[in-house]
Amino acid sequence: MAEANCKSWRLNKPANLSILIQLIFLASLIVGSWVNLQRQLDLLQRDVTMLLQCQKSFEQKLESLQTKSLSCEYRLRLIEKHLPEGNIADESF
Repeated sequence: MAEANCKSWRLNKPANLSILIQLIFLASLIVGSWVNLQRQLDLLQRDVTMLLQCQKSFEQKLESLQTKSLSCEYRLRLIEKHLPEGNIADESF
Protein backbone atom coordinates (compact mmCIF):
# COMPACT_ATOMS: atom_id res chain seq x y z
CA MET A 1 0.00 0.00 0.00
CA ALA A 2 2.94 2.31 0.60
CA GLU A 3 3.95 1.84 -3.01
CA ALA A 4 0.53 2.96 -4.22
CA ASN A 5 0.70 6.16 -2.13
CA CYS A 6 4.19 7.03 -3.38
CA LYS A 7 3.24 6.94 -7.01
CA SER A 8 2.65 10.36 -8.48
CA TRP A 9 -0.32 11.26 -10.58
CA ARG A 10 0.22 10.81 -14.26
CA LEU A 11 -1.99 11.86 -17.10
CA ASN A 12 -1.51 9.30 -19.80
CA LYS A 13 -3.61 10.42 -22.74
CA PRO A 14 -2.29 9.70 -26.20
CA ALA A 15 -2.81 12.41 -28.77
CA ASN A 16 -5.37 10.87 -31.04
CA LEU A 17 -6.83 12.23 -34.24
CA SER A 18 -9.73 14.10 -32.63
CA ILE A 19 -7.45 16.07 -30.32
CA LEU A 20 -5.19 16.92 -33.24
CA ILE A 21 -8.19 18.11 -35.29
CA GLN A 22 -9.43 20.20 -32.35
CA LEU A 23 -6.03 21.85 -31.96
CA ILE A 24 -5.85 22.62 -35.68
CA PHE A 25 -9.39 24.04 -35.56
CA LEU A 26 -8.50 26.20 -32.53
CA ALA A 27 -5.35 27.47 -34.26
CA SER A 28 -7.32 28.33 -37.40
CA LEU A 29 -9.91 30.20 -35.32
CA ILE A 30 -7.17 32.20 -33.62
CA VAL A 31 -5.51 33.05 -36.94
CA GLY A 32 -8.86 33.92 -38.53
CA SER A 33 -9.77 36.19 -35.64
CA TRP A 34 -6.40 37.93 -35.85
CA VAL A 35 -6.79 38.49 -39.61
CA ASN A 36 -10.32 39.83 -39.08
CA LEU A 37 -9.09 42.24 -36.40
CA GLN A 38 -6.34 43.47 -38.71
CA ARG A 39 -8.90 44.10 -41.46
CA GLN A 40 -11.16 45.96 -39.04
CA LEU A 41 -8.21 48.09 -37.89
CA ASP A 42 -7.38 48.93 -41.51
CA LEU A 43 -10.98 49.99 -42.14
CA LEU A 44 -10.99 52.06 -38.95
CA GLN A 45 -7.73 53.76 -39.96
CA ARG A 46 -9.18 54.60 -43.38
CA ASP A 47 -12.34 56.01 -41.78
CA VAL A 48 -10.36 58.13 -39.33
CA THR A 49 -8.17 59.46 -42.15
CA MET A 50 -11.24 60.40 -44.18
CA LEU A 51 -12.80 62.05 -41.12
CA LEU A 52 -9.67 64.14 -40.56
CA GLN A 53 -9.66 65.23 -44.21
CA CYS A 54 -13.34 66.22 -43.99
CA GLN A 55 -12.66 68.12 -40.79
CA LYS A 56 -9.83 70.08 -42.45
CA SER A 57 -12.09 70.89 -45.39
CA PHE A 58 -14.87 71.97 -43.03
CA GLU A 59 -12.45 74.18 -41.09
CA GLN A 60 -11.31 75.86 -44.30
CA LYS A 61 -14.89 76.52 -45.37
CA LEU A 62 -15.75 77.84 -41.91
CA GLU A 63 -12.76 80.20 -41.96
CA SER A 64 -13.81 81.42 -45.40
CA LEU A 65 -17.36 82.06 -44.19
CA GLN A 66 -16.05 83.84 -41.12
CA THR A 67 -13.87 86.08 -43.27
CA LYS A 68 -16.80 86.88 -45.56
CA SER A 69 -19.03 87.55 -42.56
CA LEU A 70 -16.53 89.99 -41.08
CA SER A 71 -16.17 91.71 -44.44
CA CYS A 72 -19.94 92.06 -44.82
CA GLU A 73 -20.27 93.31 -41.26
CA TYR A 74 -17.60 95.94 -41.87
CA ARG A 75 -19.30 97.04 -45.10
CA LEU A 76 -22.68 97.25 -43.35
CA ARG A 77 -21.23 99.40 -40.57
CA LEU A 78 -19.59 101.63 -43.14
CA ILE A 79 -22.89 102.04 -45.01
CA GLU A 80 -24.78 102.75 -41.77
CA LYS A 81 -22.17 105.33 -40.81
CA HIS A 82 -22.53 107.24 -44.10
CA LEU A 83 -26.35 107.14 -44.25
CA PRO A 84 -28.27 109.85 -42.46
CA GLU A 85 -30.56 108.98 -39.57
CA GLY A 86 -33.62 109.15 -41.86
CA ASN A 87 -35.46 106.38 -43.66
CA ILE A 88 -33.15 103.95 -45.44
CA ALA A 89 -35.77 103.12 -48.08
CA ASP A 90 -35.76 106.76 -49.32
CA GLU A 91 -32.06 106.70 -50.05
CA SER A 92 -30.75 105.38 -53.36
CA PHE A 93 -27.31 103.95 -53.68
